[in-house]
Amino acid sequence: MAEEIKKHRPPPDPNSASYKLNQIAAKAYTDAMEAKERGELVGWCASNFPVEIPETLGIPVVYPENQAAGIAARGGGVRMCEVSEGDGYSNDICAYARISLAYAKVKDAPEQNMPQPDFMLCCNNICNCMIKWYENLAKELNIPMILIDIPLNPDYEVSDAQVAYTKAQFLKAIRKLENITGKKWDWDKYKKVQEISGRSSRAWLEATAQAKYEPSPFNGFDLLNHMAVMVTARGKEEAADAMETLLKEYKQNHEEGKSTFRGEEKYRIMFEGIACWPWLRATSTGLKNRGINMVTTIYADAFGFVYKDFDDMCRVYCQVPNAINLEKARDKRIKLCKDNHVEGLLIHNNRSCKLWSSFMNEMGRQIGEACNIPVAHFDGDQADARNFSEAQYDTRVQGLMEIMEANKEAK
Repeated sequence: MAEEIKKHRPPPDPNSASYKLNQIAAKAYTDAMEAKERGELVGWCASNFPVEIPETLGIPVVYPENQAAGIAARGGGVRMCEVSEGDGYSNDICAYARISLAYAKVKDAPEQNMPQPDFMLCCNNICNCMIKWYENLAKELNIPMILIDIPLNPDYEVSDAQVAYTKAQFLKAIRKLENITGKKWDWDKYKKVQEISGRSSRAWLEATAQAKYEPSPFNGFDLLNHMAVMVTARGKEEAADAMETLLKEYKQNHEEGKSTFRGEEKYRIMFEGIACWPWLRATSTGLKNRGINMVTTIYADAFGFVYKDFDDMCRVYCQVPNAINLEKARDKRIKLCKDNHVEGLLIHNNRSCKLWSSFMNEMGRQIGEACNIPVAHFDGDQADARNFSEAQYDTRVQGLMEIMEANKEAK
């Protein structure tokens, strides 16, 4: 029956945003594989390491976090985690790290392969687990690692001193990569990459902001799929083109009264945290079946970087969600809730991402009070399927829906 349905399914439209974005995401891996086969050096890169640096230098890089999410989403997360755990890595550490450490050992995952690294690019504006994860890989594989240190900012704004500290590290990273790869930095090319990255980011952020309309012209789970391109390829012309196409489609959906959310949008929520990739269908269906659309998440907007020059680029990389204090992180989320007419907040207490999850009880409380919306938490994991209970998730979502329903009736 499934084969019969697939046979009669219309072919994908090559001009659609989803087709373009899927092609870019797949091409990132094949291009890196081909570069490796040609004898080029390939790096493994942290998702919030400044992508503009390898892009300007013309150095192929791939992203272990994206690969781990892909492996987990296709059902291979537990298998890979168990390899690392067998080597003595605790199952308390990030599942992305466990999957990545396993992949470096077994060098094959049918769910998503990528070339082995010749160097590591690390930036701890995500978390400090990233440092030890990448250090261990560099040591085990006997390859160099470049680390950029962007510590948590206790102040609301980024100081000029922090910009100077970060800029010095970016410039040093460029010099190290020139020495490792033999490629040379070109400021004119950087300006072009900056311009393209700005196009991608502005279109992406405006596309996610189309949720301001009721009903939203998209299903928020679409953002979780499309954001991979913003992580890996926002400095490429084809990414900017695809994001501008996505924005155009969402605007057209609004004008025509259409949406990629299937069914009636009865309730609108913000989803807080990284997706449960192994349980993406269950978490999405648990909302959709109740008419709940996840219209916004800071996780998607986090990869839109808009800046005017190199110094300003340094400043924006100091303001990613995990590098800012609770007050600024809270205010960003409150703005998303108010701009997108959110009626409830669903928080993923992610066992893998302790930095992100540890302050969500307090932040969720403050957001709920500021926006006068109910807040529900569920336990899960971004890549380890063993740490999620579908029954618990269903119960929490049902409770959230009942409070939103009572609030609607009261109005």
